[in-house]
Amino acid sequence: MPLPIEHAREPDSNAGRAELARVEPYSLRTFTPTQAVLSQSAGVYHWTPEGRRLYDFTSGVLVANLGHNPTKWLSAYSRYMGWGESLPASTAVPPGFTAAVPMTAYNAITPVEVGATTRLLKFMQAAPGGGRIEQVMWAASGSEAIQKALWASLALDRTRPMIIATRFGFHGKKGLANAVTGSETDSERDPRVRFISFPMAECRDVTMREEPFDFTPYQKELDALLHQFGAKIGTLITEPYLGGGGSYHPPKGYLQGLQRFCRANDIVFILDEVQSNFGRTGAMFAFETYGLEPDVVVLGKGLGNGMPVAAAVGRADIFGALGYGEGSDTWSANPLCCAAVLATLDEFAARDVIAGMKPSSAIIERGLLALKELPFIAQVRGEQGGMVWGVETRDHAGRTAGDWANALVLSCYQGEGADGIHLLGPLAKKVVRVSPPLVITNDEATASLALMLRCARRLNT
Repeated sequence: MPLPIEHAREPDSNAGRAELARVEPYSLRTFTPTQAVLSQSAGVYHWTPEGRRLYDFTSGVLVANLGHNPTKWLSAYSRYMGWGESLPASTAVPPGFTAAVPMTAYNAITPVEVGATTRLLKFMQAAPGGGRIEQVMWAASGSEAIQKALWASLALDRTRPMIIATRFGFHGKKGLANAVTGSETDSERDPRVRFISFPMAECRDVTMREEPFDFTPYQKELDALLHQFGAKIGTLITEPYLGGGGSYHPPKGYLQGLQRFCRANDIVFILDEVQSNFGRTGAMFAFETYGLEPDVVVLGKGLGNGMPVAAAVGRADIFGALGYGEGSDTWSANPLCCAAVLATLDEFAARDVIAGMKPSSAIIERGLLALKELPFIAQVRGEQGGMVWGVETRDHAGRTAGDWANALVLSCYQGEGADGIHLLGPLAKKVVRVSPPLVITNDEATASLALMLRCARRLNT
């Protein structure tokens, strides 16, 4: 068992880390060299118990797209839950209780669920590429939503159990979601799953322009699987970009080629947007960015801006293939989460969050590209105008890429004086993801990237 991480001048944080190391298994967390203790958050900032301020470059793993604890969002959330509202005099409320929207409504319907479902559908149907969006299947986490999407696709035609997934994607750690994660070299692989290549070598640095894409090698892989399994193939699932796999953003022609293959062979095309939805690729949904029209889109993370909610959204005939109870669970569509979705939709409807983030996106992109002056920085990947990047390190001066990536995360956390930057441990052992809330201002972007560059240069001395 690893020893608890400690940092100088952090007595309260160190005490918290030590206590959790005693009462929680370390497997509950992924490794990061900081293990930051966060006592308060607002906007794009966290504060430690010692009062240090950290720029949040994670958004709680791409969740807090609207920032932490936004006042209008919190007000709308409370309103949708009915908290603080007075009831008609004829309503009899037991002493010691407050009448409001139920916090759980298993196997029942609440108006807040109806509102969240219908509004989310209208929101997505209005987006370019949303033409196949007809129903919502709620879930409590992204991996559960992936699981439900796959269950429904398999049920659509039970004579077609084979699933194609793209290598090195991350779709979850549970059941079928885990089976379509990673590659065929991983252990305990589901025999129904086969993998095809993702064009990692052709994923562009943000400075590169989109070039004509040769889909031929990937078409050959797909044709080989089609020759081997024929009509048994019923589902293809991919991420728009590899998130957990290292922030690899592919040419549009790759994803469009996958969709063409699915259309030509009547295969359900599932797009896992758990990480990328609600603005991360420069549009509300990644299917807009990449010119796609999926059969099923899986949403999560930013969908609830902090509440644990996810959903598979897509064709009614696919979801209709499941019978009563086959897509249910205790927490799906619970009112707490549906209220969060409504509050999130309110914010995106009230103002153009995506357009508002473009100037700060450009500032962050320029700042990250400036890191390439350092010999241990290999590449900066992302979508121009988006709000997620992967900074890849390389082997240098006798240290591995992973060593440099961890050192960068730690140096940014240590920061300067009372200010630092909160980052997570590297993806694929050598890629540092940068994904602040979409609402980061130009001044905040300028100051935080200047701080990041100084912290990175410190490592090169």
